[in-house]
Amino acid sequence: MKQSQSNQLFEKLESIRNEIEGVEYWSARDLQELFNYTQWRNFEKVIQKAAISIENTTESLELHFAEVSKSYILPNGGKKIIKDYALTRYACYLVAQNGDPNKEEIAFAQSYFATQTRKQELVEKRYLESERIMARGKLTETEKVLSELVSQRNANFGYIRVMGDKALFGGLTTGQMKEKLNVPQNKPIADYLQTTLIKGKDFAASLTNDNIKTKDLNTTPDIADEHFTNNDEVRQLLIRRGIVPEELPAAEDAKKVKRRLNSEGKKLISKKAN
Repeated sequence: MKQSQSNQLFEKLESIRNEIEGVEYWSARDLQELFNYTQWRNFEKVIQKAAISIENTTESLELHFAEVSKSYILPNGGKKIIKDYALTRYACYLVAQNGDPNKEEIAFAQSYFATQTRKQELVEKRYLESERIMARGKLTETEKVLSELVSQRNANFGYIRVMGDKALFGGLTTGQMKEKLNVPQNKPIADYLQTTLIKGKDFAASLTNDNIKTKDLNTTPDIADEHFTNNDEVRQLLIRRGIVPEELPAAEDAKKVKRRLNSEGKKLISKKAN
């Protein structure tokens, strides 16, 4: 997500924020549109799923998920009363947690509602960290598929992955890049890459997965050559955009970031429950 998009989402979430006697709340109907859900019935399922998660706490369901009515202006000028919910910040956080993770709006909202301060820079920082963790998880799944495809063909997965890294990092091996970034040799290098490179590796691996099947690649040299080519294409694209993969500094250990984000989420829920 571009900076301008995150700024727009922040401003929209702020603009539809309401307050009564010091209590923040958001209209579910407003969030439905912002979260890019075209059908109310689909978004209401997300709300109901989020509401279930509050039942095992000491919090009041009616307080956080208050069912209300809202007037809807018809094209002919008439009015129609429609069902709505007044959602507290905590309820909105739970809704975002249960929403479609593939929607960028949902990922941003998770950070927005989990952050107690309304300072935009903190919201954006948490969002970017969440985006990186999501990208890392997707790369893990893509490489798992690649490993299975390679295993089915009795090919050398380790060699194939190293060749991909050599292409992406301009000839440097995985081990050399770990030394350059001061990454422990027993740790995955992807855990220390910036989001752009993680997504680049994921895209290249996805192309390799598809072409193994469509081109019927069956040997280590053929698959390694395919993976090398795909990573080199990603590298050339990044370079054209002014990004040299091997020159990007290391990012914080993704596993450490994920533990911190999970801890923050649990603290928020615990605080609300007490």
